[in-house]
Amino acid sequence: MRRIILFSALSIIIFSCSNPKESSNTAKTSEMTAEDSLYQDLLNKYKRVELTADLSALSDNQKEMIKLFIQVGDIMNGLFWKEAYGNKNDLMGQIDNERARAFARINYGPWDRLNNNESFVEGFGEKPAGANFYPEDMSKEEFEAADLPEKGSLYTLLKRDTEGNLITVPYHVAFENEVKEASKLMKQAAALAENEELKKYLNLRAEALLTDDYFESDIAWMDMKTNTLDLITGPIETYEDQLFGAKAAHETYVLVKDLAWSKRLEKYATFLPGLQKGLPVEEKYKSEEPGRESQLAAFDVIYYAGDCNAGSKTIAVNLPNDEGVQLEKGTRRSQLKNAMKAKFDHILIPIADELIDEEQRQYITFDAFFANTMFHEVAHGLGIKNTINGKGTVREALKENASALEEGKADILGLYMITNLHEQGEVEGDLMNYYTTFMASIFRSVRFGASSAHGKANMIRFNFFQENGAFAKDETTGRYKIDFEKMKEAMTALSEKILTLQGDGDYEGVEALVADMGNIKPDLQADLDRLSDKGIPVDIVFKQGIQVLGL
Repeated sequence: MRRIILFSALSIIIFSCSNPKESSNTAKTSEMTAEDSLYQDLLNKYKRVELTADLSALSDNQKEMIKLFIQVGDIMNGLFWKEAYGNKNDLMGQIDNERARAFARINYGPWDRLNNNESFVEGFGEKPAGANFYPEDMSKEEFEAADLPEKGSLYTLLKRDTEGNLITVPYHVAFENEVKEASKLMKQAAALAENEELKKYLNLRAEALLTDDYFESDIAWMDMKTNTLDLITGPIETYEDQLFGAKAAHETYVLVKDLAWSKRLEKYATFLPGLQKGLPVEEKYKSEEPGRESQLAAFDVIYYAGDCNAGSKTIAVNLPNDEGVQLEKGTRRSQLKNAMKAKFDHILIPIADELIDEEQRQYITFDAFFANTMFHEVAHGLGIKNTINGKGTVREALKENASALEEGKADILGLYMITNLHEQGEVEGDLMNYYTTFMASIFRSVRFGASSAHGKANMIRFNFFQENGAFAKDETTGRYKIDFEKMKEAMTALSEKILTLQGDGDYEGVEALVADMGNIKPDLQADLDRLSDKGIPVDIVFKQGIQVLGL
């Protein structure tokens, strides 16, 4: 384990994932102050994992491309700091404790993402719901009244002019220097690319950073099927904007395709049209046809930066988000196999040992965890993207609640898909493996808290399952046992409810659902506290970068 701190752009990312208790700056004495102990407890929420993959089969050009991709990631990391908080250096200058600074790097700000964005640094209040995408003093009413055609764009910031009026600033203008440098690096990587599909994508994505028009590069990314390397980069997800869910945040994944696992997954995308027709909801809520070119692939992820590296880490990606691209081409579901295995080994298994009935614990397997995660991503392609009553896209109609409901849909429809395909003989293994692993995973994800779309979705599902008798808790052992048939019934009922809310664009209905079920009740909180008391981490952080990869 490294004990050297290097203050380059890359190593700051690596250090942000390190355990300060083990660093040379903070291990000078054998005793910790009370403040050190407090921040060490916060850092212990995360298990440190070295992020590596077997790169021996890659060519020299591909290895050089990875170095360039990581530099692009460092730029996106800096942009996400600006979006999530503002000036990183100013924040670090206000924090005296090194452990607190390390925790701020993990969270990209002074708010704990695994504790509903509670401030962990004295002097900071609530995190603005709109992060740094909007003026902090802007109200929803002021935004909605503003006559600004681009105010709802994924790729504009809201600022104030010298007279205090709201204006929009496109990302490629606000971040001009950064996107120009990232674009240049991507074009250098494209020149090294031996795969023509990857070369085309990288050149188009490089241009897209300069214009904020990502459609053609998204299409090229979907057409890219024979590549070994992949780079997902740019402003992508809207989780960070909890005011309107309208602004995309910058991030980067650097990926190496696992060709053998990807081959095993190819067939499942072909089942989407049939599964769409069988959804447990009225016909009008499943009238759209999923893109027939949807893809499934498995990757080892070798670098995270920006949004995807903040707080809880993503283990599967379903992109592009553009509804037009989805309807024309579908999406690619990228399973991040090495990160997934780290969470299974270090988090899910210890949780199951503590909270799942001893007799049912045998059903928790990595294959089931992988499949549940994979079909979660596939399920994003089911249902509809546009409301049935003229309220626009589901994302536009449900605003800040769109992400949480969409994640809830993907979770529950992923289990529906597994059940359906298992009945057709297309999914192997005992169905109880998938259901029990799914239940254990609720406890894992609900710990992300209400500030996370995934955490909120899991709270809703836990409470819905509880109301419908999907599981029972043994008060003597404190462990949960699922009722297989009632869980199937609850799965169907929740699927119908979510699909209907989305199709209707029912903002008020979703608000009511979140208010009623999107919270952790005392009994569940006591169980989650047990996990913390046992020292079970909530999530993982990475030691990552060029040196870790041996490049």
